[in-house]
Amino acid sequence: MRNKLISTIILTLASAALALGQAKPAPQSAGMPTSYVIRNAKVVTVSGTTIERGTVIIRDGRIAEVGPNLKIPKGAQVIDGTGLSLYPGLIDSGTVLGLTEVGAVSATVDTTEIGDFNANMKALTAVNPNSELIPVARMNGVTTALTCPQGGLIAGQCAIINLDGWTPEEMKLAAPAAMHINYPRLGFRGGGGFGGGGFGPPSEQQRQARDRQVEVLRNRIEDAQAYLRAKEAIAKDKTLAPRPADLSLEAMIPVLRGEVPVLVSASGVAEINGAIELADKYKLRLIINGGNEAIKVARTLKEKKIPVILGPVLELPGSEDAPYDESFARAAELQKAGVLFAFATNEGAYVRLLPYHAGVAAAFGLPREEALKAITLYPAQIFGVDKLVGSIEVGKVANLVLSDGDILEYRTRIKQIFINGRPTDLANKHTRLYDKFRERK
Repeated sequence: MRNKLISTIILTLASAALALGQAKPAPQSAGMPTSYVIRNAKVVTVSGTTIERGTVIIRDGRIAEVGPNLKIPKGAQVIDGTGLSLYPGLIDSGTVLGLTEVGAVSATVDTTEIGDFNANMKALTAVNPNSELIPVARMNGVTTALTCPQGGLIAGQCAIINLDGWTPEEMKLAAPAAMHINYPRLGFRGGGGFGGGGFGPPSEQQRQARDRQVEVLRNRIEDAQAYLRAKEAIAKDKTLAPRPADLSLEAMIPVLRGEVPVLVSASGVAEINGAIELADKYKLRLIINGGNEAIKVARTLKEKKIPVILGPVLELPGSEDAPYDESFARAAELQKAGVLFAFATNEGAYVRLLPYHAGVAAAFGLPREEALKAITLYPAQIFGVDKLVGSIEVGKVANLVLSDGDILEYRTRIKQIFINGRPTDLANKHTRLYDKFRERK
């Protein structure tokens, strides 16, 4: 009897837990207004002129009207923006946000799969909507981010996510947004990352190892081309026997058709030129990621209209004899050369610093308007979501940031943020800890 009772209790608890796990949370919009009005704010549209005392009307998650002295719709919640500035939500063009929590704790890191070819790996499926890093990024005006798998040669499919939502699908803005490829460099290691090239000039052995990896990458792309041709032939001729599905090669089909760009991590001149050659040979839509030496091939990048995602501006020079402002001035040099670019923080924990990367670049020669576009409109254009986000325009998703000053300045504070047309909580782990210890005696 006692064993029966224990079994019954266990079964009851298990059933309750299962029911709880299957229960869906109520949508965030439940019980909330569907229309909002932000008035009397300085509206920085980015794509057009700035309206000194403007009004933005949000309806059903979209920007319905923008302009001065607009009529307030009935039933809308009105937010007074007097003395404040309204910006489009900021976009980080390269992160692992949602895929990692604490870098030193492997159980919280889901960025890399085993092996060199993981084209079928989708960043979106691994995104953790409850990551503590997401609200931390939000508090500084970042509403959208590109998150990418890492490691190997073909790392997998990047996703553009809005930084609010119960599930990854709710957060999705575009997926796949790009196929992440790591172009082999000296010291490259397969199966999950890069190895140090050591000091001094590279050895012949290292060169040969790099060349072998490049050849392996090319062979894989050619395998995907053959797979696509076979699939198209089978679709035309029903008498042909179907071939077994290969998920990795299947995922390369949108890339080969030009529907999805390749985001190729390449920083040195040799790697960037190699990536360009690869894209030309296989007719790929190329985006350079990293681009530390992109200025040295700027003419080619401009001619071929290849955009660059610049790595962190707030980093030390790459070598002892490099100028102190090497990374600070990189964006200004590319802008003068006519190369389209955007900024990326690369890390999950430092996404909140995105506006300061742009701000420092502006302090070192980049026009302020261009710096702002490089974290709003330009990333949206590069990844093909500029009809949805990147500027304050009628019809776009209402990702908006209300601040008490210039969003690129350290002293500016974010007062309110909208994602998908909904006010989003600015509380996060940092603010909770501050509140906890502020009153400590």
